[in-house]
Amino acid sequence: MLARSSSRWLAPGNPGMLSPASSQFPGYRRAHAVKGELYSPSFQRKGARPFNEVPGNWKTGWFNLYHFWQEGGFHNVHNIMARQFQKFGPIYREKLGIYESVNIINPEDAATLFKSEGMFPERFTVSPWVAYRDHRNKSYGVLLKNGEAWRFDRLILNKEVLSPQVMDNFVPLLNEVGEDFVRRVRVQIEKSGRGKWTADFTNELFRFALESVCHVLYGERLGLLQDFVDPEAQRFIDAVSMMFHTTSPMLYIPVKLFHWINSKTWQDHVKAWDVIFMQADKCIQNVYRDLRLQRKSAKEYTGILSTLLMQDKLPIDDIKASVTEMMAGGVDTTSMTLQWAMFELARSPGVQEQLRTEIFAAKQAAQGDMLKMLKSVKLLKAAIKETLRLHPVAITLQRYTMQEMVLQDYRIPAKTLVQVGIYAMGRDPKFFVKPEQFNPERWLMMETKYFKGLGFGFGPRQCLGRRIAELEMQLFLIHMLENFKIETKRGLEIGTKFDLILIPDKPIYLTLRPLSAHP
Repeated sequence: MLARSSSRWLAPGNPGMLSPASSQFPGYRRAHAVKGELYSPSFQRKGARPFNEVPGNWKTGWFNLYHFWQEGGFHNVHNIMARQFQKFGPIYREKLGIYESVNIINPEDAATLFKSEGMFPERFTVSPWVAYRDHRNKSYGVLLKNGEAWRFDRLILNKEVLSPQVMDNFVPLLNEVGEDFVRRVRVQIEKSGRGKWTADFTNELFRFALESVCHVLYGERLGLLQDFVDPEAQRFIDAVSMMFHTTSPMLYIPVKLFHWINSKTWQDHVKAWDVIFMQADKCIQNVYRDLRLQRKSAKEYTGILSTLLMQDKLPIDDIKASVTEMMAGGVDTTSMTLQWAMFELARSPGVQEQLRTEIFAAKQAAQGDMLKMLKSVKLLKAAIKETLRLHPVAITLQRYTMQEMVLQDYRIPAKTLVQVGIYAMGRDPKFFVKPEQFNPERWLMMETKYFKGLGFGFGPRQCLGRRIAELEMQLFLIHMLENFKIETKRGLEIGTKFDLILIPDKPIYLTLRPLSAHP
């Protein structure tokens, strides 16, 4: 639910009805002067250099795109961006085909950007996703909306997805799926006859993430943790991967061209989204049926979708569009982060033992209260944050500037796409000591974390599924670590490639081995 992030899921840090002046975001108070106009010292610097002096390759967009394609840039954009920061410094301007941006890496510049985003912040619009909806005449969800329409939907969704009151409803649902995954692992270990289960867990984690998000969204289970997976569910799994895979090439060249020539990329993209919407429609129809037949107790939490339908505050088509986006965006992103987390823990047995000790102590102190337990596993939460530093789902966060602003002493015009290179930031020794090391404790000991932990974004357009994703990952790792040791081959190195999200460049084989005894 991260977001591919970018996506990916967008959400405010304040888990309720958010106003830009919220105490959760003191920067907004500083950024708004009387009469609601943006104000910040960065806007008032005199003598700042003009926009056309920003360093970078931005004068020959199509020539740049050709070279970008030649060096495998579609799958290597994160490493190219890191090299560009080394070459040009903390800010550079770039144009690749029709895609033009200013890229920044310093946390202080990220703060300046996000704290001045105003009432209606705009992020980069994923044009292939918009084109599909226009092609099929489907409504936009909150991910793709802007302005008043975005804000209206977002404030309603915040209450049902982010507020502390609904978090309590999510924990039992997600915990149930986590416990079922433990049972599946034990069955596979028994079947192996070797006292362990070694596998590439990509598909297993994808199924776990889809089962989890659907349980929260629709209040129902799909049965994906069985040996036999329903063919329709498997088609959905394949479709999400294809949707992300076909998105990247269409970011740099007008989508209309792909559509006009009816390219295979466009055809595959449309087919993938068709399957995603069909799966969502099936789940939505089941919720309609249950509501009509009143199959569930009025006191029983029946998921985000049924709550939104009963409230009747949003048009049904808008609800369906946003819920479908959440389902599609909350599977690959969460499952991939868990895969990276397991890989890093397998390579760091000392950290793994520290986490296990924390989990057992928290469980004993909580005496069965899972919510209480979750509040005390600080190192575990830091481990997820550290995973997202090394392997962020989205390699950048983007905003369009609301008015002219100054970054690194350059004047950046209004309506300029500015990207924060969070992958490059996480790997830069200027911001993180020994950045290549997996060290969750750094987040507990760091003097300042100011705009360094941006894995879920920032502000009103943060990941909408942030709280769900955090709970899902925390509960999953708790169950894994209190039941199994996670191992991998010594010295195993896995590279990364960009496929709209950051994924391994080869399969990661992990081994799960039951703990001999609990402390």
